[in-house]
Amino acid sequence: MSTLGPETKLREDLDVLPGPLYRMPLEKYEEMVASGLFGPGDHVHLIDGYLVDKMTQNDAHATADELCGQLLDRTIPPGWHVRSAKPIRLAGHASKPEPDRCVARGGIRDYRHRSPEPQDIGLVVEVADSSLTLDRKLGRIYSAAGIPVYWILNLVDRQLEVYTEPGSAGYTTQRVFKSGDSAPLELDGREVGRILVVDVLP
Repeated sequence: MSTLGPETKLREDLDVLPGPLYRMPLEKYEEMVASGLFGPGDHVHLIDGYLVDKMTQNDAHATADELCGQLLDRTIPPGWHVRSAKPIRLAGHASKPEPDRCVARGGIRDYRHRSPEPQDIGLVVEVADSSLTLDRKLGRIYSAAGIPVYWILNLVDRQLEVYTEPGSAGYTTQRVFKSGDSAPLELDGREVGRILVVDVLP
């Protein structure tokens, strides 16, 4: 995934700050984006009300991300499409993350004036290497927002972690598929296809 860089150290050193951190409302962040305040070099997104630096992808991460995107494109049924590193809107959770992959309902042009929200989303995918621990923590935000299925493509252990049954405290079901396994792709609560994990590993 591309998330949570300098913020991690900042949280460890909060006692040296003169006051509490400012948590930005989602609407203000969206206004700033729309105004062009963030330039091409400002690689940030909003997570739980904080502006978070997005980490640069290494080659293995980029390869796994592209392989996953291709496989999802081939597997999803009509009525869905795959988005790559595009924002999703989690209202009520002060978050507008940009997951590595997202399977959204409808077509690309359906979101020309808005970002997909949980009711529009069937699956969110994060590719994880150095960010693995943080991606697992991010799952709590996705779960609380009602994202039905969350995948972590874990490059460290060469496995696919599938999280389902979201709740306010996190996903209640986790399944792990190793490189030789076939994993189900579920949308709207039903299996629409299967993928071989080895096919999305770099």
